[in-house]
Amino acid sequence: MHNEPTVWLVGAGPGDPELLTLKAARLLAQAEIVMVDDLVNPEILQHCPQARIISVGKRGGCRSTPQAFINRLMLRYGRQGKRLVRLKGGDPCIFGRAGEEAHWLRERGVEAGIVNGITAGLAGATQCDIPLTLRGVSRGVTLVTAHTRDDSELNWHGLAQGGTTLVVYMGVARLQQIQQGLLTGGMAPGTPVAMIENASSPAQRQQACRLDALCSAAAAFKLKSPAVLVIGEVVNAAAAELPSQRAG
Repeated sequence: MHNEPTVWLVGAGPGDPELLTLKAARLLAQAEIVMVDDLVNPEILQHCPQARIISVGKRGGCRSTPQAFINRLMLRYGRQGKRLVRLKGGDPCIFGRAGEEAHWLRERGVEAGIVNGITAGLAGATQCDIPLTLRGVSRGVTLVTAHTRDDSELNWHGLAQGGTTLVVYMGVARLQQIQQGLLTGGMAPGTPVAMIENASSPAQRQQACRLDALCSAAAAFKLKSPAVLVIGEVVNAAAAELPSQRAG
């Protein structure tokens, strides 16, 4: 049985401030300190007008706040008994390091609670009217990140043959490896792919292409992070047809 958390690791969702959970809004309203990631919509901070806001941005390819510094800061305020919210984009337990941070804090005597947020892969697909699971089309969904700490490769064959919708996070810099890995693994060249940038925010852009045209289509579309890829036949089940980019 855990003690009452001192530090809360809270998911802010991917962009749309109305996707914030009621629990997250309540904890923000009670917070004395909010440590906020770069990808959090600033509008969400209206829920904590009385809190001290500390920016601790972490983005791939950009100058980032070191994780060790973030940990020490959370530990300091947690030991002081401050009501601290660590506000993360998307869901903190899906490629958001919440598990690592909570474990690190608990090892040092500070209890940490976690509040889910809607992850970008789900919200982005929904905004494009793409059902990630669909009877007779996809029996499941697999969430993966193309960015690993040790640059190891994913099990592309297993992913290609898994029979599930594939949602790839942090893949913009590794499009060639994703495309080649899935094709080599046996995924059909004509498998549809949705490229979704800035999921659920006013800046969201999306475009569909075939897997074998992914790299050229992304270049023509000028795809940038943050973005997710939805790969699978469910892309063709979207209520409205996504604009497509033909390979030159």
